[in-house]
Amino acid sequence: MDARETRLTCAMNTSFSTGGSSSASGKHPTLHGIRSRNGKWVAEIREPRKSSRIWLGTYPTAEMAAAAYDVAALALKGGDAMLNFQEFVGSYRVPESPEPALIRSAAGEAAELMKLFREKEDDHKKQGGDEGETHQNDEFMDEEAIFDMPNLLVDMAEGMMVSPPRQPTTVEWSSGNSSECDNLWSY
Repeated sequence: MDARETRLTCAMNTSFSTGGSSSASGKHPTLHGIRSRNGKWVAEIREPRKSSRIWLGTYPTAEMAAAAYDVAALALKGGDAMLNFQEFVGSYRVPESPEPALIRSAAGEAAELMKLFREKEDDHKKQGGDEGETHQNDEFMDEEAIFDMPNLLVDMAEGMMVSPPRQPTTVEWSSGNSSECDNLWSY
């Protein structure tokens, strides 16, 4: 499981194990910029140097709301923003200008992206997606086992220690089948 899946799994487990809300305020214990409201998750962000907030939407899962917050944070605060899913930064479409309507639109797209990722992960688990097993789309090939790497390296090292073949005598050269060009050990 890579870092992205670990973080997402941790976030999902926390949001489901707490029954949708982790405290009286509804804030998520590990994800920023979201809170639980009537069984759903809402995302909003405060505009820098202003008292106003940009409403990013209501989402069925904490991960979708967190992805929406991440896009808004990138749009408003740039690369210094504290993000929930740092590994998704390259997947998000970040608006060029910090207009609330553009940010809301990009936040919705990021939430859909997270929903698709989560569905793909759920399908992977339904197919028996334990680590080390082979799958149709994501096959694991143990190259060390295929090439017998530990023994291959030992065999190569032994090959380097083998002495060169015996040099033929002049009588053997005169047999007519060989020429001096065929001698690999002459320099």
